[in-house]
Amino acid sequence: MKKNIFIVFILVLVLVMSACSNTKSSNGNKEGKESGTADYPEKVTIGYQIIPNAELLAKELKLVEKKFPNTKVKWVQFESGRDVNTAMASGDIDLGLAGTVPVVTGIATNLPYQIYYIHDVIGEAESLVVKKNLKIKSFEDLKGKRLAVPFGSTAHFSLLKALDSNGINQNEVKILDMQPPDILAAWKRGDIDGAYIWHPTLGKIENTDGQVLTTSKALADKGIITADLGIVNKKFAQNYPKFIADYKDILDQAIAKYKENPKEVAQSLTTILGVDETEILNQIKGLIWIDSKEQQSSKYLGTEDKKGDLAKVLEDTGKFLVDQKIITSNPKLSAYQEAIYSGK
Repeated sequence: MKKNIFIVFILVLVLVMSACSNTKSSNGNKEGKESGTADYPEKVTIGYQIIPNAELLAKELKLVEKKFPNTKVKWVQFESGRDVNTAMASGDIDLGLAGTVPVVTGIATNLPYQIYYIHDVIGEAESLVVKKNLKIKSFEDLKGKRLAVPFGSTAHFSLLKALDSNGINQNEVKILDMQPPDILAAWKRGDIDGAYIWHPTLGKIENTDGQVLTTSKALADKGIITADLGIVNKKFAQNYPKFIADYKDILDQAIAKYKENPKEVAQSLTTILGVDETEILNQIKGLIWIDSKEQQSSKYLGTEDKKGDLAKVLEDTGKFLVDQKIITSNPKLSAYQEAIYSGK
C-alpha cells in the first residue's frame, strides 16, 4: 500500500513539473521562456515618450494591436530616457525609447538591452530657447542665467556641448535639472531664463515669449549628433526575434504613411500632442525619420557584418560623459557595437 502511494506521488510530481516547464511568460524580460517555443509573447510592455515620431504614430493608429491581436499590448509613457533606463533596469518594460545620452549611460552601466531601431535623428526638434525680454543675442549673454534641462538626456548633452563650443564654462550659468512638465511650469512662473528641451514643451515655451538661440541641427552640422533610439531587453529579443522584426516593419509602415500623407498623419497626432496640424508638421520637420533599410547604411546602424557609425557616435558621447563625470568609465567601441541588435 505504501509503495502504491509513493508511485502515485511521483506521478503527480512529474505532471506538476511538466506543467510548470511548459508555462510561457507573458513578459519577456521577467521569467522568460525557452527561445523558439513561440513567435510572439502573450504580453508586451512598451515604454514610449511624447515625441512626434513613427512609434507615436503607430501607437495612435493602433498598428501594433492590429498586427499582434493575440498579444496584450501595454503602453507606458515616460518623460525622459533616464526614466526609461530605470524601468529597463527593474524589468518593467520590454521595449523603450531613449536618446543617445541615456543609452550610452545604460550601456556603460550594463543595463540588459540592445538598440534595435533609430526612431529619429534629432534636428531642430530639440533647441535652446531663451526669454525674449532678456534680449539674449549670444552665448556670452547667457552668463549668470538660469537654464533648465532634464539631466542625463540628449538635450543635456547638447546644452553642455553648445556651451563648450561657444567658450562658456558651465559654471558660468546655473543649470537646473527639470523634467519637461516642470520646465513649462517654471517658464510660466519666470523661474528660469531658458531651457534646452524637445517638443511639445519646446513649442509651448517658444510660443510664450521664447526665442531660439541654437538647435540640435546646428550642433549636428558641427558633428555633434543626437538621436532617439529604440531599445529592447536582451532576453525579450532573444525569445521573440520574430516580434522584433515585425515591430520594426510596423514602424517602417508608419514612416511610409507620413511620406504618403503628412497632413493625415499630423491629424492623427493632434490629440496626443495637444496642438494643431500645422504645429505638428513643424515639429516633425525637426526630426529625421529613417526606415530600417536606411538604418542599415554605414552612417547609422549598419549590418551584422559591418556595424555602422552610430556605435562610434555613442563612444564619442561616452567620452564626453566621462569628462563631465556623468559616467565613471566609457566602454570600448566593441561594447557599443555589440549593443546594436543584429536580429539573432
